This record gives sequence, structure tokens and C-alpha cells, in this order.
Amino acid sequence: MKIAFVGGGNMAAALIAGLAGKVTPGASIHVVDPNPAALEALHAAHGVTTAGAIDANVVAAEVIVLAVKPQSMREALAPLAPLLAGAAHTPLVLSIAAGIRIVDLSRWLGGHDAIVRCMPNTPALIGKGVTGVVAAASVTQAQRTAADQVLKAVGSTVWLDDEAKIDAVTGVSGSGPAYVFYFIEAMQQAAVELGLSAEQGLELAKATFTGAAELAARSSEPVSVLRERVTSKGGTTYAALTSMEHSGVKNAIVAAVKAAAERGRELGEQMGKDA
Repeated sequence: MKIAFVGGGNMAAALIAGLAGKVTPGASIHVVDPNPAALEALHAAHGVTTAGAIDANVVAAEVIVLAVKPQSMREALAPLAPLLAGAAHTPLVLSIAAGIRIVDLSRWLGGHDAIVRCMPNTPALIGKGVTGVVAAASVTQAQRTAADQVLKAVGSTVWLDDEAKIDAVTGVSGSGPAYVFYFIEAMQQAAVELGLSAEQGLELAKATFTGAAELAARSSEPVSVLRERVTSKGGTTYAALTSMEHSGVKNAIVAAVKAAAERGRELGEQMGKDA
């Protein structure tokens, strides 16, 4: 599979590391980025070909991954649109830019409609990501399979049947790592206030999250059952969860996820507006 990347930042580098030599040879990956240092590092690490600007090698690829910042996307795609119009085949365009809707990408690409929109998250940087994925109606089954191959290089995928649901994915998993880090910070602070060192608190909190998440991943039982098993009536965990319930922690988390999803929808509308 020939794959081209428009943008060579952290998420692109993570995908390339997962793809090169596994899904496809490094030499079959072409990366475009204005930063020579980033290109040199990717070439040295994976043997990819590189260019400082969009060229014919991009549209020669079967999959074109758009990995530039959302606010830079329209400008970045300007030189790609005419090349796509003259391409001998129909490349799949796979966007990992947050917020930008398929209809706007298609418009900026001169009507090209073989587009898959994705919402990855930062654990992809260590191969533990999860990506919400939705395809335009014109995307073929073969192209969907190719998109899945690319994205599974850095974790798992969750396919959606409606693009509107990608905002929910943004709220849950796209922004989700920050919620986990926030909770770890709070646990560390509590540990310090209870007399442990900051280092001890952090180690305990990180190991607890890692272990509990792995236990949930391996178990076939609902997480509510796993929670109940740790919670003895009148015990220490019961005291903690009762305090959280009285403080409205669960409702606050639900509201926060909904706020992130709504902001994702708003950003999509803002970035898709005609200049």
C-alpha cells in the first residue's frame, strides 16, 4: 500500500512508526511537511520519502492522510485539489484533523468525495490509541479496509454510521485522556495532603489507573460489576464513592463530556464557513 502524509507532526509520526515495515515498507510512505528537521527524522527512522510541498507522489498514493492542524487545513489543501482532479485513480483521503467535516473537506478538495474522517487520541503515540471513524457514502469497502489498516497501526478503531456522532467520540475519547490526567492529578494531590510524597502519590495513581483499565479491558463483565466488587457496604471504597455521589462527580463528568462534544460541533461549523 502506498500511503502519503500531508503533515509530519506527532500523530503522523506515530502512524508512520506503526505502519513502516509492518503494514507497508517505509519506502512506500511519502511525507510532506515544510519542516526539514521533521522530514529528516522520519526518513532516518523509517526510510520514508519526503517533500517540502505537495507533489505528484501524494496523489499517486492509495491513501492520503491529512495530518495538519485544523486551522491550517484549508490552506494546506489548496495545492492538492487540482492534483486530485487530474489523478489517474481515486485516492482515499483520510483526515485525522479534529472538527473538520467531510462536506467541507470535499469542497476544499474540488469535490473529491472518497473521504474518511477520524478522531484519534493521544495514546496513539504509544500504540494504545482508539479512533472513531466515519466514511463518506462513496467510500468503497476496499477503501474502508485500507483506512482500518492504517488506523489500527496505533490502536483500535470504532466505526460510526453517522458523522454527527464523531462529536460524541471527540467528547469521550478524543478529549478523554485529559480527563484521566486530571483525575490522576487530583489523586496525587489527595495523597500529598494525606502525608505521602508527591512521587509516591503519582506512582500509586498511575499504577491504579493502568491496572484498573487493563482489568476492565480483559473482563467480560460490565464495569459496574467490577466497581461493585471493590465496594463493600460501609467500607473505605463505599465512603469514597458516596462522597463523589454527594458532590455530583458523575454528573459533572457527563456534563464535561457533553461540553467537549458540543464544542467539537461548533468548531466544525466555524472552520467550515466560507472565508
